[in-house]
Amino acid sequence: MPGFQPFEIIPGDPSPSLVILADHAMNSLPAEYGDLGLPAEAFKRHIAYDIGVEDVTRKLSARLGVPAVLSCFSRLLIDPNRGEDDPTLIMKLSDGMVIPANHPLSAEERERRLNLFHRPYHDAVAAVIAETWRKSGKAPLIISLHSFTHAWKGISRPWHAGVLWDTDPRAVYPLINALSTDQALIVGDNEPYDGALGGDTMHRHCSMTGLAHALLEIRQDLIDDTGGVDSWVDRLAPILAALTELPELHEVEFHGSRVT
Repeated sequence: MPGFQPFEIIPGDPSPSLVILADHAMNSLPAEYGDLGLPAEAFKRHIAYDIGVEDVTRKLSARLGVPAVLSCFSRLLIDPNRGEDDPTLIMKLSDGMVIPANHPLSAEERERRLNLFHRPYHDAVAAVIAETWRKSGKAPLIISLHSFTHAWKGISRPWHAGVLWDTDPRAVYPLINALSTDQALIVGDNEPYDGALGGDTMHRHCSMTGLAHALLEIRQDLIDDTGGVDSWVDRLAPILAALTELPELHEVEFHGSRVT
């Protein structure tokens, strides 16, 4: 639609063969969708986007000089980190909040959102991965950045970060090990979520194509201001740079999936 771009590509040097993704970077909506019937406060919450991830992604991309792809629309409109057949693709209820504009939703409107937002984002991800691969001459490592709430349903989450994955451990174990060298950090292995999700971004672009990858979740209260963002960029930049030097992370290997 005029004036609204569903994704942003940050160009970078393809030679490290690293691509950073941010599925839930922003809380924006096209003007024609208004506020989806929600109060303004809803778009400051985790239900609308991954707090802190946009800034971490931009600064990491700049520090490492590598390409990144960011989604520019709120997950409340349609969730780019869900498969097209996932029942949570367009949420009717999220963390206790009803989204009026999403229920009822016609088949035509569902398809429209797929065509205008979800599919263009994934086309951009695929294009950046392909271009990086072609120019670097080696399969790229894919790192997807997300953030999670410090508590869920009244239960505190102890992890400072978590690495999510399905069955390919190649990037996962080195990333967990590198983060865990800081003994002040509690690093989750498939916490606070399970990384096996059929049709999600990692499954679609990595598990099904044999690319090494990891999804990194950072607790939102640790990156909700400039100081926190900069601290995590300082921590992650050398770790990701080191990962790009591992030859096994630039090979195509199929490890199957726990998703059926």
